[in-house]
Order: sequence, then C-alpha cells, then structure tokens
Amino acid sequence: MKIWSSEHVLEHPWEMVTTAAMQKYPNPMNPRVVGVDVLDRHVDPSRKLHSHRLLSTEWDPVKKTMELKSTNISFTNMVSVDERLTYKQHPQDPEKTVLTQEAIITVKAVSLSSYLEGLMASSISSNANKGREAMEWVIHKLNTKIEDLAVSARGSIRTPMAAAAALVEKNDNGDWCAATGPGTLQAGIIFICYLKDTAILGRVFVCLFFGFFFSKSK
Repeated sequence: MKIWSSEHVLEHPWEMVTTAAMQKYPNPMNPRVVGVDVLDRHVDPSRKLHSHRLLSTEWDPVKKTMELKSTNISFTNMVSVDERLTYKQHPQDPEKTVLTQEAIITVKAVSLSSYLEGLMASSISSNANKGREAMEWVIHKLNTKIEDLAVSARGSIRTPMAAAAALVEKNDNGDWCAATGPGTLQAGIIFICYLKDTAILGRVFVCLFFGFFFSKSK
C-alpha cells in the first residue's frame, strides 16, 4: 500500500473555488472527461449537501468545507485507488482556499507491487497538477462571466438614470423642480418603464402632471 498526499493554496475565495469544482468538466486540461453524472443529491438536516456521482461530494457551507471522494470501479481485483480532495477556507485569509489531496493505492497479488504503486502515485501527482490548472481555467471563465454581467448591468442602469436626470431642472431661484422641456415626456416614459416601486411611480406621475400644468399656466 502506498499513500500519496499534497496540499496547495488557491488564491481564490472558498465560494468561488467550490463553484468551479462543481463545474470542472469539461476543460482543456482533461479533454477525455466530458462530465460527471449526478446519481443522487440531497441536503441533510445540518445543511450539508451530499452528491453521489462517480465521486461522492459533501459540501458544508457553514464550516466552508467541501470533500470529494472517489474510488476505481475497474480492475478492482488487481488494484484499488481511493482518492480524497478537501477544499477548506484558509484559516488566516478568507480570500484563499486550502486544497488537500490524498490517495491510497493498493496493488493486489502482483509481483513488484511496490514499484507499480510508486508509478501510480507519480501518475496521480501529474494528474493533480493538471487538475489545479483546470480549476484555475474554470475560475477564470467564471470571473469573465461575472465581469460581463456587471458591464451589462451598468449599461442597463445608465438608461433609467439618464431619463431620471431629464425629469428635473433648476428654476430661476436655484431650486430643483419638474422639467418642462420638450423631451420631458419621452424621458418620463423611459424612466417609468424601469420603475418597480409603486410609491416612486406615483410621485413621478405627480411631478409630470404639475410640471405640465404650470408650464401651461405661465
């Protein structure tokens, strides 16, 4: 039997790392793996998420720990490989995550078993490096999506903000009041389309009405 272990610090928050871990496949570093099918998933009374796929997952948002376990399902009469990956929030820095990997390798009833176990441990170590590269690739992909959504959200906010600014103007006394220019009605319609608060919506209608009324009475 041979035990292989490794510890690595990821420069990303636990929430981002675990999200990436659940979306790890497919990725360019592991092109032969298309995905991992979910066989069963449930949340226990302590709010831990348990997922049974080709690997078993336990996700604890309270302790900020996620553990993945896997075992080989082929050639089990000759070799067994039990792997465990644990993602924990860094104890000193919440913006980092500690990844611990462990594998227990046992070659059965084969000569030179120690030599074969050593070769398998080297292979697991190499695959672990590719796995971390894949995690970085997925995290970068997720961050890009978040940035694109933020840009889109900022763009959608500019339209109602510009329309709202067109609804008011300063009078001769320097006080803010309802605008009465030719573009006020159009700006009001645009702004109202973005409003969800009915109280605000009512005040806007009042401002538009009195602005229009006073402009006609001048």
